[in-house]
Amino acid sequence: MTKTISCNFAGKDCSWSAESTRNDDDELMSLIKEHVIKEHKEIELNPKSIEGFKSLIKVTKRFWWWG
Repeated sequence: MTKTISCNFAGKDCSWSAESTRNDDDELMSLIKEHVIKEHKEIELNPKSIEGFKSLIKVTKRFWWWG
């Protein structure tokens, strides 16, 4: 499983995205916070906005076929 998030999930005109192949929310939230601080200074990082970011995370399954 892979977890992904992108600024365009939130309706932002921004091409940034991140994924965690380790299925690790903490890793992904760290990347989100880093991006918001650098690129979206208008967004306040508080418990409400962080929960909003978490709700935008998408989980996808990847299948690998060998042979």
